[in-house]
Amino acid sequence: MAGSFIHHIDPIIGSVAGVHLWWYGLAYSLGFLTIYLALRAKREELGFTMRMVYDLSILAAIGVLIGGRFIEVVFYEWPFYSEHVHLMPAYWLGGMATHGLLLGGMVAVVLFCKIHRLPVLVLTDALAVPTAFILGFGRIGNFIDGQIVGSPTDAWWGVQFPDAEGFRHPVVLYDGIKNFLLVPVLRYIQRLRLAPGAATGLFLFLYALLRVFIDFFREYPTTLLGLATGQVLNLAMSAGGLALFAWTVARGRSRSASVALEVGSFRAQSMPTGGVAWRQALFAALLVLVLVIPSDWTQDIPDRYGKRHPGLRHSALYPAINKLSAP
Repeated sequence: MAGSFIHHIDPIIGSVAGVHLWWYGLAYSLGFLTIYLALRAKREELGFTMRMVYDLSILAAIGVLIGGRFIEVVFYEWPFYSEHVHLMPAYWLGGMATHGLLLGGMVAVVLFCKIHRLPVLVLTDALAVPTAFILGFGRIGNFIDGQIVGSPTDAWWGVQFPDAEGFRHPVVLYDGIKNFLLVPVLRYIQRLRLAPGAATGLFLFLYALLRVFIDFFREYPTTLLGLATGQVLNLAMSAGGLALFAWTVARGRSRSASVALEVGSFRAQSMPTGGVAWRQALFAALLVLVLVIPSDWTQDIPDRYGKRHPGLRHSALYPAINKLSAP
């Protein structure tokens, strides 16, 4: 019988001085913390000082936030934001895209490697597993908030979401499970010690290709090139990942990764180690600030949350909510 679960989970963790803290935002906090813990655990292997660990954690967090917002604004909600340019940086109104999170994180890693003259693919390989974990937990955050509604279904595991008719496929849980299942595959590839880029390429390929099939059960609100916007990005990402993985496999086993890490370790020994305190404070601030992000889609915030949380419409930190819901 369909409808074994009726979604009544409150998307708001709590409120502090009228500011709502969201489960979706918590997924970002936990994700950034996962990056930091993974880098700290691999610090000696990567030849990092604690200052470098914080630098990359901060850069990755900022890159993820900028990238996620950029793709959402440009590819998903441009008709709205082109008329409300001043709302583009309004993270507290929601609006983040998963493909943008990956793009922004990748740009941050490249920038970090350019600054420290480190090989990009060695570092992205090291971050492949924690990235899969992050995206898996992120989808749990999406589900708790009742976001990303799937197509109608008669399956016994169908979910009745608060703002959708009938029972729907819980597509975010499908995607979350897929992300977690990538972890053992990536760990196996890492043990093979292929040339740098193997784990990165396989992650991009499998993440995007498997999501193509999952997203057939998703109702996308926008289109691009005649297809659902996310599907176009999935196909592009899977093609790029496959090309990278094929290139690294063709190179076979390589010692370049270990050599690069030895060089990085030697370079880290001569780097300054001070200035950690303010980096800790900045990173902690980022972990707290992202808690105000409510959703991956801006324009339906009033419809989805206004009735259940009327204070959202009148909070001083949400001045644009009434504008969003105005005819």
